[in-house]
This record gives sequence, structure tokens and C-alpha cells, in this order.
Amino acid sequence: MIHTAVDRTKPKGWLLGPWDSSVPIPIGYANRGIDEKHFHRQVFEIYLIASGTSTVTVDGREVKVKAGDALVIEPNEVHSFLQSSADYMHFVVHAPFVKDDKVLVN
Repeated sequence: MIHTAVDRTKPKGWLLGPWDSSVPIPIGYANRGIDEKHFHRQVFEIYLIASGTSTVTVDGREVKVKAGDALVIEPNEVHSFLQSSADYMHFVVHAPFVKDDKVLVN
């Protein structure tokens, strides 16, 4: 068993992953949606919305997410969080684990 917790003093971070545990995929979190347009060449990014609401853009399309939702971003889909409620929080899972797969978009 592995037990870990969110560091609420940081806007986002990694809970664990292959770099520091036997878990083969990265698991992270964010206390707010981060507006950073990017894509992943090979990674599926799976967002599990724990609380609040946010507006996400995926390939130019706006998607509203709320607590209880799951959003799967597929490889090569450009995405970013535009705005989030004050109580927003999500968990994120990357599958498969691919080091340095993120590409920022201007």
C-alpha cells in the first residue's frame, strides 16, 4: 500500500510515479486549472474532477467540467484550463508513462 496526500500550498504537483515508487504511471493533482496550452505526443491525460468547476479548451472546443466528471485528453489534443472556481481541484493520471512528452503551444 502507498498512501500520499495533496500539498495544498502548491497549485499543482505529482503525488507519485515511476520516478519515486513502484507505481508505473504518474498521478498528480492541481488545486486550480492552469492556463498553459500544450499537448502530449503519446500520453493520454486523464482528469478526475474532485471539486468545483472549470472550463477547459480541447482542440479549440470549450468543455465545462465539474466535481464527479472525468475528462480524457487523447494524444496530440491541444488543451488548457481557462478558468476555475475557487474550490476547484482535480487529480490527473498519465498513461502510458513517457518522459518529457509535453509540448507547449504558443
